[in-house]
Amino acid sequence: MTSRAFATRFTFSIAGALALASLFPPAVRAADTHAHGGPAPNALVKVVREITEPYKSVAAAEGAGYALAFGCVSGPDSGAMGLHYVNMPLVLDGEIDAMRPEIVIYEPAGNGQVRLVGADYLVLADAWDKTHSSSPELMGQKFQQFEAPNRFGLPRFYTLHVWAWKDNPTGTFVNWHSNISCDAYTGPTQ
Repeated sequence: MTSRAFATRFTFSIAGALALASLFPPAVRAADTHAHGGPAPNALVKVVREITEPYKSVAAAEGAGYALAFGCVSGPDSGAMGLHYVNMPLVLDGEIDAMRPEIVIYEPAGNGQVRLVGADYLVLADAWDKTHSSSPELMGQKFQQFEAPNRFGLPRFYTLHVWAWKDNPTGTFVNWHSNISCDAYTGPTQ
């Protein structure tokens, strides 16, 4: 057998073995799972967890300029969004920065307690549209647009919810969380 024929057969053998191996993925992929055995968090979820960790205490969020707005936001039939602690200077700056969410979201937990569940990135549409030709996107996640008038009394805006601290069966980046309720909140609801 010539060296050329050997090289050809060897190449086809390797290609065949790789093709066959790709049909049977390994049972465990360490890079795709985290300590609890579930799927690894999305990169944006990781960022949100890192930067909001200090805000597990609502007092820390308030100290960083976040304040409760809108009461507890509940959906008509889709769960709720929870309590929005808004940093108005960040909302008004017209920018999106993964390290500086405009809103930190809590779930009422009863007895006046709250539990951190995620963050919301929000930018007013007119400010964004002046300098961009398309809707905002953050680390591969597209923002939703809310028209005006809306229940929040805001002008048209773009928003991206990131449910980083409580899994949402309907999606990590959807507006409504199907497993959050405002039932334990005693203040006003939206």
